[in-house]
Amino acid sequence: MIDKSAATLPEALSQIKDGATILIGGFGTAGQPAELIDGLIELGLKDLTIVSNNAGNADYGLAKLLKTGAVKKIICSFPRQADSYVFDELYRAGKIELEIVPQGNLACRMQAAGMGLGPIYTPTGFGTLLATGKPTLSYEGKDYVLENPIKADFALIKAHKGDRWGNLVYRKSARNFGPIMAMAADVTIAQVSEVVELGELDPEVIVTPGIFVQHVVQVQPAPAPTAA
Repeated sequence: MIDKSAATLPEALSQIKDGATILIGGFGTAGQPAELIDGLIELGLKDLTIVSNNAGNADYGLAKLLKTGAVKKIICSFPRQADSYVFDELYRAGKIELEIVPQGNLACRMQAAGMGLGPIYTPTGFGTLLATGKPTLSYEGKDYVLENPIKADFALIKAHKGDRWGNLVYRKSARNFGPIMAMAADVTIAQVSEVVELGELDPEVIVTPGIFVQHVVQVQPAPAPTAA
């Protein structure tokens, strides 16, 4: 019997070790798997490479992980905003490495990994510092730069509901990078608000099929961060 449900966060996260590359879903805090991140912090890991859309907000979620010093490198498209002071302090102190990737390229590079493709050519970034040292070509009058797929050891994502086979549905904008990240990782761990019985999820609305998910854990949502 296939049963991908984990009873606890430590059980779901137990395979992650030092030096892992981890995709973390979320557009800012929307769809961010905050409880999985808290569980990751509890593991006390080091030398992690994190791939996410941004570099954390305030002291919550991803920023909270960065603050522990567990992350050696972050790959993201939007590292600085009004409340990204944790990342700012680490970067200015030379304690974290940054790779900036335009948002569309970030999605396409993960999608390429999930589809089993090799490097892809994209016009975004051509002629800028982001293309320094990368192969380029001209095709039908347009210039492109070569970008490598982004594949990871683990993906931590947040969904609305899941079943024991790992099928997932999302809630509105919380979907964002989750489906692509699930495809681009060797092991995908999804936190959900509810684990439902097989057959309760309409096959027509399942966004991430269970073939891309290895662990599902039901969590109680953490309190939303409040403004200072």
